[in-house]
Amino acid sequence: MLLDGRGLAPGTQSRGSGSSFGSRPLLYRRTLILAVHIALIPLAYLTAFALRFDFRIPRTEFAHFSATVWYLLAIRLLVFQAFGLYRGYWKHVGLRDLLDLSAAVTLSSVLFATALPLLGLMTGMPRSVFLLDWVVMIFFSGGIRFAARALRESQLARRRLDDGRRTLIIGAGEGGEQLLRQLLHDARAGMNVVGFADDKPETHGRTLHGVPVLGHTGELRSLVARHHVELLVIAVRSASAEATRRIVDRCRETGIEFKIIPSVDDLLAGRATIGQLRDVEIDDLLGREPVTLNLEQIKRDLAGKSILVTGGAGSIGSELARQIASYGPTRLVLLERAENALYYTHLEVAKAHPEVEVVPFIGSITNPDRLEEMFRLYRPNYVFHAAAYKHVPLLEANVTEAVWNNVFGTLRLAECAALHGVEKFVLISTDKAVNPTSVLGATKRIGERIVLELPELCAAETDFRAVRFGNVLGSDGSVVPLFKRQIAAGGPVKVTHPDVTRYFMTIPEAVQLVLEAAALPEAARRISILEMGQPVKILELAEQLIRLSGLEPYRDIQIAFTGLRPGEKLAEELVACDEDTVATSTDKIRVVERNDADGPAVERHLEHLLEILAHGSRDDLIDALSRLVPEYQPWQMRERPLLVPARPRATPEPRPALRPAYARTSGQDGAPKSATA
Repeated sequence: MLLDGRGLAPGTQSRGSGSSFGSRPLLYRRTLILAVHIALIPLAYLTAFALRFDFRIPRTEFAHFSATVWYLLAIRLLVFQAFGLYRGYWKHVGLRDLLDLSAAVTLSSVLFATALPLLGLMTGMPRSVFLLDWVVMIFFSGGIRFAARALRESQLARRRLDDGRRTLIIGAGEGGEQLLRQLLHDARAGMNVVGFADDKPETHGRTLHGVPVLGHTGELRSLVARHHVELLVIAVRSASAEATRRIVDRCRETGIEFKIIPSVDDLLAGRATIGQLRDVEIDDLLGREPVTLNLEQIKRDLAGKSILVTGGAGSIGSELARQIASYGPTRLVLLERAENALYYTHLEVAKAHPEVEVVPFIGSITNPDRLEEMFRLYRPNYVFHAAAYKHVPLLEANVTEAVWNNVFGTLRLAECAALHGVEKFVLISTDKAVNPTSVLGATKRIGERIVLELPELCAAETDFRAVRFGNVLGSDGSVVPLFKRQIAAGGPVKVTHPDVTRYFMTIPEAVQLVLEAAALPEAARRISILEMGQPVKILELAEQLIRLSGLEPYRDIQIAFTGLRPGEKLAEELVACDEDTVATSTDKIRVVERNDADGPAVERHLEHLLEILAHGSRDDLIDALSRLVPEYQPWQMRERPLLVPARPRATPEPRPALRPAYARTSGQDGAPKSATA
C-alpha cells in the first residue's frame, strides 16, 4: 500500500485531523471508556448520598440528587476530556495517572460546587456530599483502572508460568524492581521470574510485586537447583567492581546462562532500556562510577555552534560526534582520512540527528590547502582535535610519520583555527604524554606545548586547552578486541608483562568528561586531567575476558608473556613530577598548573625539528624530540627497525606568523615532498 508524505495510508486520518479518535480500534476503546465514566459519575454521586444518609436516602434528598446529577455529569465529562483521561491505557496505569485523575476530580468538584448556587440549586443541599462524592469518585475511577491492570498482569503471569524461562533476578533494589515491572508488562519477554537474590539481609523473606526474595548470592547454586532456574539476570546498579566480579563468579559456578541489565550511562543516554539484557562485558567489571554531568552547561556551550571534530570516524572522534550532535549544534563537520569509516559515521549521526547539518569532510590535518578550504567554508566555532597516530610500537618504527602527523598536523590545525577566529580549540591528549618513553607520548606532549605555549597561539583570541586521559575500552587499538580475537582463535592470550598496568575508562565516559572539560571556565588554556580510577592489571583483564567467554584461564586458554613492546612501560602516569593539579567544579576533572612555559624555546625547537624531518636521520629526530620534551626517555632497542633511505628533502622556506611556510614545500597530503615518495 502506498503511503502519503506523513507515512499514512491513503484515506487514513492522523491523530488530531479529521476524526478525533483516529483508527477504529482506538474509537472503540475511547467510546468504551467514555461509557464507563458516564456510568461511574452518577453511581459515585448516588453512593455519596447513600453514605451521608446511612443508605436510607430521604425522598427530598433524592430529589436534590436527581436535579443536580446532570450538571455534575456534564462538568465531569468535560474536565476529564481536558485532562486526557479518555486517552490513557488502563493496563499500564501508574501513579502519574492517579494524580491526573485526582486533579480532574478535584477541579470538577470545585466547579460543580461553584455552579450550584449560581443555578439556584444549593438550597437544602448537604455540604458533606461534595466531599464524599470526591472520595468515592476517585476510588471508583481509580479502582477500575488498577483492576484492569491487575487483570492483565495476572494473565501475563499465568502465561509465563507455562511458556517463560524460569528466571532469578540478582538484586532486589531499584534496578531489579524496574526490570521486574517491565517484564510484568511485556508478554514477549519470555521470562518467568521465580524470585530474587539479594545480599541485604533485610530484604530476605519480603516480596516485590508478588515475587519473593529467596536468599543471598552466596546461595545461588542451591537456589538455582531448588527452583529449577534457567536464567540469571544481574540487576545491581550500585555494585562496586569487587562486588560485580564476585557476583559474576557465583553466576558462572551455577553453570547456567546469565545476563546483565544495561549500564546507567546507556540508560541515561537512551541507548538502551532496562529490559534489553546483554552479556556481561569487561566494562562491567571495572567498577567505574556513573558520570554526573552538568548537562545544561554543556548544552549552553555547544548549542547553535558550528563544530569541527578531527579524526571524526575514529573511536573517540565518532563518539564525540554522537554526543555533540545530541546537544543541538547547527553544524557538525567530521574531518577524516578513512573514507569508509567516515561514510558510516556520517550516516549514523545524520540519521540520529536530522536537525543537525552533519558534513563528512575527507582530508588530512597535514594538508594546509584542505584545512584552509574547510575553515573558510564551514567557519567552525569549536574544534575538537582527536586525529592522531596512536599505536605505540608502530610509531616507534615510523618516527617520521608520527612527528609529521601528531606534531606538525596539530600545529597546522591550531594555526588555522587561530587565523580564522575559532572560539575554542580542544586537544585530545593521553597519559602517555607524561614522562614519555615512546614516540607517541613525546609527540602528544609536544602537541600540548604547541597549543598552550606557542607565542602566536597564546596571543590569539582562541581558547586553547588540552584534555589528558588514559586508555579507553573498545577503541580500535585497545587490548580488549585483541584479547577477544586471541580467545576466539583458541589462544594463547599474549600479555606483555605480568605486572603491567593501565588506566581504563569506557569511550562514552571519556567523551562525556571531555565535553565537560571543554565547557569548564577554569580549564581555559590549561591541561585537564580526567579521573581514571585505579589502574588495572592487564593480566587480570585477560583472565576476566577468558572467564567471560565461558572458559578457564591456564586450563582452556593459555596466557603467554611476550615482553614489553618498543615504547611501552609498565605503568602510565597522569601527572608529571613537576606538575601540580587543582580541583575544578566537576569531581572527576582536575586541571594542571605549570610554571615552566617557554614559548620562544618551543618555536625555536619546532623549527629545528622541521629541519631534521627534512634532512636528518631517525636518531636525529629522536634527539630533536628530546629537546622539546626534556623528560622524554627514548626506548632503547637492541635492533633498530630497518629504515628505507629517503631521497634528499626540500629545504623549508622561512615561516610567516600563523601560516607555516613549509606548507608550500609539500606533496598531496601536505608532507615534505621526499616523505611522499
